[in-house]
Amino acid sequence: MRRLRTEVGIVGAGPAGLALANVLARAGVDCLVVERSSRERVETRQRAGLLEHRTVRWLRGQGLADGLLADATRHGWCDFRCLGHTVRVDYGAYSGGREHWVYPQQRLVSDLIGTLEKAGPPPLFSHTVRAVTDVASRRPRLKCEGMEIECDYVVGCDGFRGVSRAALPATGHRVHNRRYPYDWLTVLAEVDRPAEGVVYAVHPDGFAGMMPRGPRISRFYLQCPPDDSPDAWPAGRIVKELRGRLAGALPTIGALPEVRMLRMRSSVTEPLSHGRLLLAGDAAHVLTPSGAKGMNLAIADAAHLGTALVNRLRHGDGRALASYSSARGADARRVLGFSEWLLGLLHLPNETGAGGPRAELRERLAAIRRLAEPGPESAAFAHRYVGSGAEDGPDDPPG
Repeated sequence: MRRLRTEVGIVGAGPAGLALANVLARAGVDCLVVERSSRERVETRQRAGLLEHRTVRWLRGQGLADGLLADATRHGWCDFRCLGHTVRVDYGAYSGGREHWVYPQQRLVSDLIGTLEKAGPPPLFSHTVRAVTDVASRRPRLKCEGMEIECDYVVGCDGFRGVSRAALPATGHRVHNRRYPYDWLTVLAEVDRPAEGVVYAVHPDGFAGMMPRGPRISRFYLQCPPDDSPDAWPAGRIVKELRGRLAGALPTIGALPEVRMLRMRSSVTEPLSHGRLLLAGDAAHVLTPSGAKGMNLAIADAAHLGTALVNRLRHGDGRALASYSSARGADARRVLGFSEWLLGLLHLPNETGAGGPRAELRERLAAIRRLAEPGPESAAFAHRYVGSGAEDGPDDPPG
């Protein structure tokens, strides 16, 4: 049995775990990231792609944004299509010039791995943590096949079904789950030109969306009945539905390297800690892609935890660590509220009123137009959508 010792053991090499590890390593805190997948898998898996204003500001402040500052594209507007109308919402103008940065998650992850290799020990790839034990003691442990890692603190960044959440006690924690009455078919498609911006379509056949990911690839979404199967969606049907629902100028769609069904759920766990185990990212909260908040919320968790653990381990100040669960839980609920509000705007109810679907669509179109007009409603949407941090002060970093 190989035995290792570290101050902070981090389970999972996603954006949250890697961002946290970089902060700790640069502060001289010994940490070790353990990841079950190979490095190749981690650096190529396609996930999110929109970084909020406050996320980029924090990454830049930590010296972790060189790649995205050099290569990312910026977007400050989105289009809503409804009843044959296209309404452009210039959220950059209504939020004081703040914009999204389009930078695929796998590229950010690759950047974070590279900087971590220069500052501290690289992640242990292809090592599966089988159990997180002794979390209520002063020396929690990560148990892997043939290896045990003794830690001062463990941070679980290994997702909703990871072993970190399984280490929480059966009592004393609440998990707020919600299952939505539809699913999304998520499609990664090769395109002949980049998507100029995010496009949302409210349509009687169901929501559709187009998200930029790079010069020759875009992410598309199609609303489907709950528990639908991707096998029911051949390429021809996908392209036909996208063109019908998005109903406007679209890039030419070529090969579809990824087609999968996203079960639309959300989940928030409270509290986010037990003993010396702390949860971050999808291990703490799962959001739908609505509003592109998941990766940004995960990095915000890492921002808070980085400061908190450095203060505790290097300066003996545990106040930020003690407030982690309440502060991050409140932010997760706030972000979830916005995500659900946007879902409500984009999806028609199963049972429409006396006027039928067309009356519902007229109401949606009126609400969308209010977001495009100067005023308090459009300003509030813009700040929450772009993640300006204005809710807590315009210059606050995430967390």
